[in-house]
Amino acid sequence: MKTAIVTIGDEILIGQIVDTNSAWMAEKLTQAGFEVEEMLSIGDDAQQIKATIDDVFSRVDVILMTGGLGPTKDDITKKTLCEYFGTTLVSDNAVLENIKNVISNFTTLNELTRNQAYVPKDCTVIQNKVGTAPITWFDHIGKVLVSMPGVPYEMRYVMETEILPRLQKKYDPDTYLKRVFLVRGYTESALASYIADFEDNLPEGFGLAYLPSPGLMKLRLFVRGGHRLQEMEEQVALLTDLLGDAIIAERDIALEKMLGERLFEKNLTFGTAESCTGGNIAHLITSVAGSSNYFKGSVVSYANETKTDVLHVPLDILSRCGVVSEEVAIEMARGVKQLLNVDCAIATTGIAGPDGGTDLIPVGTVWICTVYKNKTIARKYQLGKYREANIMRASTNAMLQLLEMIEE
Repeated sequence: MKTAIVTIGDEILIGQIVDTNSAWMAEKLTQAGFEVEEMLSIGDDAQQIKATIDDVFSRVDVILMTGGLGPTKDDITKKTLCEYFGTTLVSDNAVLENIKNVISNFTTLNELTRNQAYVPKDCTVIQNKVGTAPITWFDHIGKVLVSMPGVPYEMRYVMETEILPRLQKKYDPDTYLKRVFLVRGYTESALASYIADFEDNLPEGFGLAYLPSPGLMKLRLFVRGGHRLQEMEEQVALLTDLLGDAIIAERDIALEKMLGERLFEKNLTFGTAESCTGGNIAHLITSVAGSSNYFKGSVVSYANETKTDVLHVPLDILSRCGVVSEEVAIEMARGVKQLLNVDCAIATTGIAGPDGGTDLIPVGTVWICTVYKNKTIARKYQLGKYREANIMRASTNAMLQLLEMIEE
Protein backbone atom coordinates (compact mmCIF):
# COMPACT_ATOMS: atom_id res chain seq x y z
CA MET A 1 0.00 0.00 0.00
CA LYS A 2 1.64 3.23 -1.17
CA THR A 3 1.52 6.42 0.85
CA ALA A 4 2.82 9.97 0.55
CA ILE A 5 3.55 12.62 3.16
CA VAL A 6 2.86 16.26 2.36
CA THR A 7 3.85 19.01 4.79
CA ILE A 8 2.38 22.47 4.29
CA GLY A 9 3.85 25.75 5.46
CA ASP A 10 5.89 28.66 4.14
CA GLU A 11 7.90 28.50 7.37
CA ILE A 12 9.30 25.13 6.26
CA LEU A 13 10.31 26.37 2.82
CA ILE A 14 12.17 29.42 4.15
CA GLY A 15 14.00 27.37 6.76
CA GLN A 16 12.29 28.98 9.75
CA ILE A 17 11.43 25.54 11.14
CA VAL A 18 12.74 22.06 10.43
CA ASP A 19 10.31 19.44 9.15
CA THR A 20 10.68 16.68 11.71
CA ASN A 21 7.15 15.41 11.05
CA SER A 22 7.96 13.67 7.77
CA ALA A 23 10.82 11.57 9.15
CA TRP A 24 8.79 10.47 12.16
CA MET A 25 5.73 9.62 10.07
CA ALA A 26 7.77 7.73 7.49
CA GLU A 27 9.31 5.54 10.17
CA LYS A 28 5.96 4.73 11.77
CA LEU A 29 4.27 4.05 8.43
CA THR A 30 7.06 1.72 7.35
CA GLN A 31 6.90 -0.18 10.63
CA ALA A 32 3.15 -0.55 10.13
CA GLY A 33 3.68 -2.15 6.71
CA PHE A 34 3.01 0.82 4.41
CA GLU A 35 5.31 1.92 1.61
CA VAL A 36 6.19 5.62 1.71
CA GLU A 37 6.45 6.57 -1.95
CA GLU A 38 7.43 10.21 -1.48
CA MET A 39 7.62 13.18 0.90
CA LEU A 40 6.92 16.75 -0.16
CA SER A 41 6.96 20.18 1.47
CA ILE A 42 4.88 22.93 -0.13
CA GLY A 43 3.86 26.46 0.74
CA ASP A 44 0.60 27.96 1.97
CA ASP A 45 -0.82 28.37 -1.51
CA ALA A 46 -4.26 27.04 -2.44
CA GLN A 47 -3.45 26.27 -6.08
CA GLN A 48 -0.25 24.50 -5.16
CA ILE A 49 -2.02 22.41 -2.51
CA LYS A 50 -4.72 21.29 -4.97
CA ALA A 51 -2.25 20.62 -7.77
CA THR A 52 -0.08 18.58 -5.40
CA ILE A 53 -3.02 16.44 -4.29
CA ASP A 54 -3.93 15.71 -7.92
CA ASP A 55 -0.36 14.86 -8.83
CA VAL A 56 0.40 12.69 -5.79
CA PHE A 57 -2.90 10.80 -5.91
CA SER A 58 -1.87 9.57 -9.36
CA ARG A 59 0.87 7.51 -7.70
CA VAL A 60 -0.30 6.60 -4.18
CA ASP A 61 -3.32 5.34 -2.27
CA VAL A 62 -2.99 7.49 0.86
CA ILE A 63 -1.88 11.08 1.40
CA LEU A 64 -1.01 12.15 4.93
CA MET A 65 -0.95 15.94 5.17
CA THR A 66 0.20 18.15 8.03
CA GLY A 67 0.11 21.90 8.57
CA GLY A 68 -2.00 24.93 7.77
CA LEU A 69 -4.83 24.16 10.20
CA GLY A 70 -4.32 26.98 12.70
CA PRO A 71 -6.69 29.88 13.39
CA THR A 72 -4.81 32.62 11.51
CA LYS A 73 -5.30 33.87 7.95
CA ASP A 74 -2.26 32.06 6.56
CA ASP A 75 -3.74 28.71 7.63
CA ILE A 76 -5.66 27.85 4.48
CA THR A 77 -5.53 24.05 4.33
CA LYS A 78 -9.05 23.39 5.62
CA LYS A 79 -10.66 25.86 3.21
CA THR A 80 -8.58 24.58 0.30
CA LEU A 81 -9.58 20.98 0.99
CA CYS A 82 -13.22 22.06 0.87
CA GLU A 83 -12.62 23.53 -2.57
CA TYR A 84 -10.79 20.42 -3.76
CA PHE A 85 -13.44 17.95 -2.53
CA GLY A 86 -16.40 20.18 -3.49
CA THR A 87 -17.81 20.71 -0.02
CA THR A 88 -18.32 23.52 2.49
CA LEU A 89 -17.38 24.34 6.07
CA VAL A 90 -19.96 23.68 8.77
CA SER A 91 -19.84 24.19 12.53
CA ASP A 92 -19.36 21.00 14.53
CA ASN A 93 -20.51 21.10 18.17
CA ALA A 94 -18.42 18.06 19.09
CA VAL A 95 -15.30 19.83 17.87
CA LEU A 96 -16.24 22.96 19.83
CA GLU A 97 -16.68 20.91 23.00
CA ASN A 98 -13.30 19.28 22.42
CA ILE A 99 -11.71 22.71 22.03
CA LYS A 100 -13.25 23.79 25.33
CA ASN A 101 -11.85 20.68 27.00
CA VAL A 102 -8.38 21.33 25.60
CA ILE A 103 -8.40 25.01 26.58
CA SER A 104 -8.83 25.12 30.35
CA ASN A 105 -10.26 28.66 30.48
CA PHE A 106 -12.79 28.34 27.66
CA THR A 107 -14.78 31.35 28.89
CA THR A 108 -12.14 33.50 27.18
CA LEU A 109 -12.33 31.56 23.90
CA ASN A 110 -11.71 34.10 21.14
CA GLU A 111 -13.38 34.10 17.75
CA LEU A 112 -10.38 32.77 15.86
CA THR A 113 -10.09 29.74 18.13
CA ARG A 114 -13.87 29.23 18.03
CA ASN A 115 -13.63 29.09 14.23
CA GLN A 116 -11.52 25.96 14.59
CA ALA A 117 -14.84 24.18 15.15
CA TYR A 118 -15.73 24.67 11.46
CA VAL A 119 -14.93 21.52 9.50
CA PRO A 120 -15.59 20.26 5.95
CA LYS A 121 -19.11 18.88 5.70
CA ASP A 122 -18.24 15.75 3.73
CA CYS A 123 -15.44 14.12 5.71
CA THR A 124 -14.83 12.05 8.82
CA VAL A 125 -13.85 14.28 11.72
CA ILE A 126 -11.40 12.92 14.28
CA GLN A 127 -11.09 14.84 17.51
CA ASN A 128 -7.73 16.28 18.48
CA LYS A 129 -7.42 15.44 22.17
CA VAL A 130 -4.24 17.49 22.62
CA GLY A 131 -4.95 20.54 20.45
CA THR A 132 -7.67 22.72 18.97
CA ALA A 133 -7.37 21.85 15.26
CA PRO A 134 -9.49 18.79 14.36
CA ILE A 135 -8.26 16.04 12.06
CA THR A 136 -10.17 15.45 8.83
CA TRP A 137 -10.28 12.17 6.90
CA PHE A 138 -11.48 12.16 3.27
CA ASP A 139 -12.38 8.99 1.34
CA HIS A 140 -12.01 9.89 -2.33
CA ILE A 141 -12.54 7.46 -5.22
CA GLY A 142 -10.97 4.57 -3.36
CA LYS A 143 -8.21 6.68 -1.90
CA VAL A 144 -7.66 8.47 1.41
CA LEU A 145 -6.42 11.90 2.40
CA VAL A 146 -5.88 12.74 6.06
CA SER A 147 -5.22 16.31 7.16
CA MET A 148 -3.51 16.74 10.54
CA PRO A 149 -2.01 19.62 12.54
CA GLY A 150 1.62 20.45 11.94
CA VAL A 151 2.41 20.75 15.66
CA PRO A 152 4.63 17.66 16.16
CA TYR A 153 3.23 16.38 19.47
CA GLU A 154 -0.35 16.79 18.21
CA MET A 155 0.40 14.95 14.97
CA ARG A 156 2.24 12.15 16.76
CA TYR A 157 -0.57 11.63 19.25
CA VAL A 158 -3.27 11.36 16.63
CA MET A 159 -1.14 9.21 14.30
CA GLU A 160 -0.51 6.63 17.01
CA THR A 161 -3.98 6.60 18.57
CA GLU A 162 -6.22 7.10 15.54
CA ILE A 163 -4.73 7.30 12.06
CA LEU A 164 -2.41 4.28 11.96
CA PRO A 165 -4.99 1.92 13.54
CA ARG A 166 -7.64 3.09 11.04
CA LEU A 167 -5.29 2.72 8.07
CA GLN A 168 -4.23 -0.76 9.15
CA LYS A 169 -7.85 -1.82 9.57
CA LYS A 170 -8.80 -0.44 6.16
CA TYR A 171 -5.86 -1.77 4.12
CA ASP A 172 -4.39 -4.66 6.17
CA PRO A 173 -0.82 -4.02 4.93
CA ASP A 174 1.80 -6.75 4.75
CA THR A 175 4.25 -7.08 7.63
CA TYR A 176 7.54 -5.21 7.32
CA LEU A 177 10.40 -7.28 8.71
CA LYS A 178 13.65 -5.59 9.62
CA ARG A 179 16.75 -6.16 11.71
CA VAL A 180 19.15 -3.39 12.63
CA PHE A 181 22.84 -3.84 13.48
CA LEU A 182 25.23 -1.31 14.99
CA VAL A 183 28.67 -1.92 13.51
CA ARG A 184 31.98 -0.41 14.61
CA GLY A 185 35.36 -0.26 12.94
CA TYR A 186 34.25 0.33 9.34
CA THR A 187 33.66 3.24 7.02
CA GLU A 188 30.62 2.92 4.76
CA SER A 189 32.66 1.95 1.71
CA ALA A 190 34.87 -0.49 3.64
CA LEU A 191 31.84 -2.23 5.13
CA ALA A 192 30.10 -2.42 1.75
CA SER A 193 33.22 -3.97 0.22
CA TYR A 194 33.61 -6.49 3.04
CA ILE A 195 30.01 -7.76 2.87
CA ALA A 196 29.57 -7.40 -0.90
CA ASP A 197 29.17 -11.15 -1.48
CA PHE A 198 26.56 -11.40 1.26
CA GLU A 199 24.61 -8.49 -0.21
CA ASP A 200 24.86 -9.84 -3.77
CA ASN A 201 23.39 -13.17 -2.67
CA LEU A 202 20.43 -11.88 -0.66
CA PRO A 203 17.15 -13.63 -1.58
CA GLU A 204 14.69 -11.87 -3.87
CA GLY A 205 12.93 -8.99 -2.12
CA PHE A 206 15.54 -8.52 0.61
CA GLY A 207 17.37 -5.23 0.94
CA LEU A 208 20.29 -3.88 2.93
CA ALA A 209 20.55 -0.19 3.85
CA TYR A 210 23.66 1.60 5.13
CA LEU A 211 23.11 4.46 7.58
CA PRO A 212 26.48 6.00 8.45
CA SER A 213 27.08 8.28 11.41
CA PRO A 214 30.40 9.65 12.67
CA GLY A 215 32.35 6.73 14.12
CA LEU A 216 29.60 4.12 13.75
CA MET A 217 27.62 2.34 11.05
CA LYS A 218 24.03 1.22 11.18
CA LEU A 219 22.92 -1.63 8.91
CA ARG A 220 19.25 -2.35 8.23
CA LEU A 221 18.28 -5.69 6.73
CA PHE A 222 14.66 -5.73 5.55
CA VAL A 223 11.98 -7.54 3.58
CA ARG A 224 8.20 -7.30 3.27
CA GLY A 225 6.03 -10.28 4.18
CA GLY A 226 5.46 -11.99 7.50
CA HIS A 227 5.81 -15.37 5.80
CA ARG A 228 9.51 -14.66 5.20
CA LEU A 229 10.49 -14.66 8.86
CA GLN A 230 12.48 -17.89 8.57
CA GLU A 231 14.45 -16.49 5.64
CA MET A 232 15.13 -13.35 7.67
CA GLU A 233 16.56 -15.39 10.54
CA GLU A 234 18.80 -17.29 8.11
CA GLN A 235 20.20 -14.06 6.66
CA VAL A 236 20.71 -12.61 10.14
CA ALA A 237 22.76 -15.66 11.11
CA LEU A 238 24.93 -15.29 8.00
CA LEU A 239 25.52 -11.60 8.61
CA THR A 240 26.35 -11.97 12.31
CA ASP A 241 28.82 -14.76 11.53
CA LEU A 242 30.44 -12.55 8.92
CA LEU A 243 30.81 -9.43 11.06
CA GLY A 244 31.43 -11.07 14.43
CA ASP A 245 32.58 -8.70 17.18
CA ALA A 246 32.21 -5.68 14.90
CA ILE A 247 28.48 -5.84 15.73
CA ILE A 248 27.94 -4.12 19.07
CA ALA A 249 24.14 -4.32 19.01
CA GLU A 250 21.44 -6.12 17.05
CA ARG A 251 18.79 -3.46 17.53
CA ASP A 252 18.14 0.14 16.61
CA ILE A 253 19.48 1.93 19.67
CA ALA A 254 21.44 5.13 20.22
CA LEU A 255 24.95 4.52 21.50
CA GLU A 256 24.42 6.83 24.47
CA LYS A 257 21.35 4.83 25.49
CA MET A 258 23.21 1.55 25.11
CA LEU A 259 26.05 2.82 27.29
CA GLY A 260 23.53 4.06 29.84
CA GLU A 261 21.86 0.67 29.99
CA ARG A 262 25.18 -1.05 30.71
CA LEU A 263 26.08 1.47 33.41
CA PHE A 264 22.67 1.05 35.05
CA GLU A 265 22.74 -2.75 34.85
CA LYS A 266 26.14 -2.87 36.54
CA ASN A 267 25.23 -0.15 39.06
CA LEU A 268 28.08 2.08 37.89
CA THR A 269 28.41 5.86 38.12
CA PHE A 270 29.98 7.97 35.41
CA GLY A 271 31.35 11.44 34.65
CA THR A 272 33.20 13.27 31.87
CA ALA A 273 36.03 15.76 31.49
CA GLU A 274 35.73 17.34 28.06
CA SER A 275 37.98 19.75 26.25
CA CYS A 276 37.68 19.42 22.46
CA THR A 277 34.18 17.88 22.65
CA GLY A 278 32.94 20.87 24.65
CA GLY A 279 30.36 18.97 26.71
CA ASN A 280 28.85 17.08 23.77
CA ILE A 281 29.30 13.68 25.44
CA ALA A 282 27.49 14.95 28.53
CA HIS A 283 24.75 16.34 26.29
CA LEU A 284 24.28 12.97 24.55
CA ILE A 285 24.28 11.03 27.81
CA THR A 286 21.74 13.35 29.48
CA SER A 287 19.44 13.25 26.46
CA VAL A 288 18.46 9.77 27.67
CA ALA A 289 15.66 9.65 30.22
CA GLY A 290 16.84 8.23 33.53
CA SER A 291 20.49 9.14 33.01
CA SER A 292 20.56 10.76 36.46
CA ASN A 293 20.74 7.21 37.83
CA TYR A 294 24.32 6.83 36.62
CA PHE A 295 25.61 10.15 35.24
CA LYS A 296 26.96 12.45 37.95
CA GLY A 297 28.26 15.40 35.96
CA SER A 298 30.86 16.88 33.64
CA VAL A 299 33.73 19.35 33.67
CA VAL A 300 34.11 21.19 30.36
CA SER A 301 37.78 22.00 30.84
CA TYR A 302 38.28 24.04 27.71
CA ALA A 303 40.86 26.39 29.24
CA ASN A 304 44.15 25.17 30.66
CA GLU A 305 43.32 26.93 33.93
CA THR A 306 40.29 24.68 34.34
CA LYS A 307 42.40 21.60 33.67
CA THR A 308 44.83 22.61 36.42
CA ASP A 309 42.54 24.32 38.95
CA VAL A 310 39.55 21.96 38.78
CA LEU A 311 40.93 18.65 37.49
CA HIS A 312 44.38 19.11 39.06
CA VAL A 313 46.33 18.33 35.91
CA PRO A 314 49.95 19.14 36.91
CA LEU A 315 51.40 22.22 35.23
CA ASP A 316 54.63 20.44 34.42
CA ILE A 317 52.73 17.76 32.44
CA LEU A 318 50.86 20.44 30.49
CA SER A 319 54.07 22.31 29.64
CA ARG A 320 56.18 19.21 28.99
CA CYS A 321 53.70 17.06 27.06
CA GLY A 322 51.32 19.64 25.60
CA VAL A 323 47.56 19.91 25.98
CA VAL A 324 46.84 17.35 23.25
CA SER A 325 48.65 14.38 24.69
CA GLU A 326 48.17 10.99 26.26
CA GLU A 327 49.46 12.22 29.62
CA VAL A 328 47.00 15.12 29.84
CA ALA A 329 44.06 12.93 28.80
CA ILE A 330 44.94 10.45 31.55
CA GLU A 331 45.27 13.17 34.19
CA MET A 332 41.93 14.70 33.14
CA ALA A 333 40.13 11.35 33.37
CA ARG A 334 41.61 10.49 36.74
CA GLY A 335 40.94 14.02 37.98
CA VAL A 336 37.25 14.01 37.12
CA LYS A 337 36.84 10.46 38.47
CA GLN A 338 38.18 11.62 41.82
CA LEU A 339 36.36 14.95 41.74
CA LEU A 340 32.95 13.39 41.11
CA ASN A 341 33.65 10.16 43.02
CA VAL A 342 32.46 7.95 40.16
CA ASP A 343 33.27 4.44 38.94
CA CYS A 344 33.90 5.41 35.30
CA ALA A 345 35.17 8.49 33.50
CA ILE A 346 35.85 9.77 30.01
CA ALA A 347 38.29 12.55 29.10
CA THR A 348 38.85 14.14 25.69
CA THR A 349 41.54 16.55 24.56
CA GLY A 350 42.33 17.43 20.95
CA ILE A 351 42.06 19.85 18.06
CA ALA A 352 38.54 19.93 16.64
CA GLY A 353 39.44 22.51 13.98
CA PRO A 354 39.22 24.06 11.55
CA ASP A 355 42.29 25.93 12.87
CA GLY A 356 44.89 25.26 15.54
CA GLY A 357 46.70 22.30 14.05
CA THR A 358 50.45 21.94 13.46
CA ASP A 359 52.61 19.60 11.40
CA LEU A 360 53.15 17.45 14.49
CA ILE A 361 49.57 17.66 15.80
CA PRO A 362 47.21 18.24 12.84
CA VAL A 363 43.55 19.17 13.05
CA GLY A 364 41.49 16.14 14.02
CA THR A 365 44.01 14.74 16.52
CA VAL A 366 42.17 13.63 19.65
CA TRP A 367 43.32 11.77 22.73
CA ILE A 368 40.60 9.90 24.61
CA CYS A 369 41.12 8.37 28.02
CA THR A 370 38.58 6.11 29.69
CA VAL A 371 38.82 4.93 33.27
CA TYR A 372 36.84 2.00 34.69
CA LYS A 373 37.51 1.38 38.35
CA ASN A 374 41.30 0.81 38.50
CA LYS A 375 41.84 0.33 34.76
CA THR A 376 42.88 3.14 32.41
CA ILE A 377 43.00 3.18 28.58
CA ALA A 378 44.23 6.15 26.53
CA ARG A 379 44.06 6.11 22.73
CA LYS A 380 44.97 8.54 20.01
CA TYR A 381 42.47 9.09 17.18
CA GLN A 382 43.21 10.86 13.92
CA LEU A 383 39.86 12.13 12.74
CA GLY A 384 39.13 14.65 9.96
CA LYS A 385 39.28 18.33 9.10
CA TYR A 386 35.74 19.40 9.94
CA ARG A 387 34.91 20.62 13.41
CA GLU A 388 31.35 19.33 13.82
CA ALA A 389 32.21 15.89 12.45
CA ASN A 390 35.30 15.69 14.67
CA ILE A 391 33.29 16.49 17.78
CA MET A 392 30.73 13.82 16.93
CA ARG A 393 33.36 11.21 16.01
CA ALA A 394 35.30 11.88 19.20
CA SER A 395 32.12 11.59 21.26
CA THR A 396 31.20 8.29 19.59
CA ASN A 397 34.68 6.84 19.96
CA ALA A 398 34.80 7.88 23.62
CA MET A 399 31.52 6.12 24.42
CA LEU A 400 32.58 3.04 22.45
CA GLN A 401 35.90 2.94 24.29
CA LEU A 402 34.22 3.02 27.70
CA LEU A 403 31.59 0.50 26.60
CA GLU A 404 34.36 -1.84 25.52
CA MET A 405 36.02 -1.59 28.94
CA ILE A 406 32.80 -2.22 30.83
CA GLU A 407 31.86 -5.24 28.74
CA GLU A 408 35.31 -6.78 29.09
